[in-house]
Amino acid sequence: MSEYHDPVLLRESVDMLDIRPDGVYVDVTFGGGGHSREILSRLGRKGRLVSFDQDAEALANAPDDKRLTLVHNNFRFLRGCVRAAGFEQVDGILADLGVSSHHFDTAERGFSFRFDGPLDMRMNQTGGERTAADIVNSYEADQLATLLGRYGELDKCYRIANAIIRHRQSVGPIATIADLLKAVEEVTPRGAESKFRAKLFQALRIEVNGEMQALEMMLAQAIRLLAPGGRLSVITYHSLEDRLTKNFIRSGTADGRVEKDFFGRATVPLRAVGKVILPDEAEIARNPRARSAKLRGAEKLEKTDPS
Repeated sequence: MSEYHDPVLLRESVDMLDIRPDGVYVDVTFGGGGHSREILSRLGRKGRLVSFDQDAEALANAPDDKRLTLVHNNFRFLRGCVRAAGFEQVDGILADLGVSSHHFDTAERGFSFRFDGPLDMRMNQTGGERTAADIVNSYEADQLATLLGRYGELDKCYRIANAIIRHRQSVGPIATIADLLKAVEEVTPRGAESKFRAKLFQALRIEVNGEMQALEMMLAQAIRLLAPGGRLSVITYHSLEDRLTKNFIRSGTADGRVEKDFFGRATVPLRAVGKVILPDEAEIARNPRARSAKLRGAEKLEKTDPS
């Protein structure tokens, strides 16, 4: 559904999967269903697709197609859910790590500084997970500064953290987007307000949803779940998730460290397919949120006999 999310690098990311009509594929980020529909259009009658989304609102976008199994869960549980769906191995896995346009454009979800609304930012609102408001009202200065630097790559993190703490102590709890913007007003760089706020909101969103931990878990499971020759297609939007994805493709580990077998030979499970693909000017003009997207692809290598 285009009103929910305009899929980024649609043709390129699905091309990366090199789809076999009778194969089994996984879309770990269903969202508006754009990528899943494209995969289904290339599958034959015997092909199968398992799609994940942790947001219950995304489930309404599911097409009526018996080849599709839709899983309402976080992709950190990739392997267990795919096996529960009846598949021990798959031929391709696609991940579009961007936040859906629907989330940014719905004020009450709290993802965008363009609107006022509850400071929520939860992808999954059906559970008891903490909100962004919980974080800014309960974290101490060290905790806040650490997450702002790590996930927002912001400068002067302690100044920002202390401004938030002073506001909640002197004015009261920070419950809304407007409250947060007011709390950091004195440390917001003049002339670079939007960039600063985007980084601030990114840091809080990643912390709320445990995005980096979930991505690391998903990629590690993807390597095990892919059949030899199976493809991985991942669209990233910021340097943190792109670096993690690149490390897994290069080495099979989160830190980029190549593991070796008993004989000292590298045991790299994937090989990169082509170079990084970026959206062209026409796609960026049509969908400005595609501007920071990067597509990386990889193929699962055949196991080698160490003897």
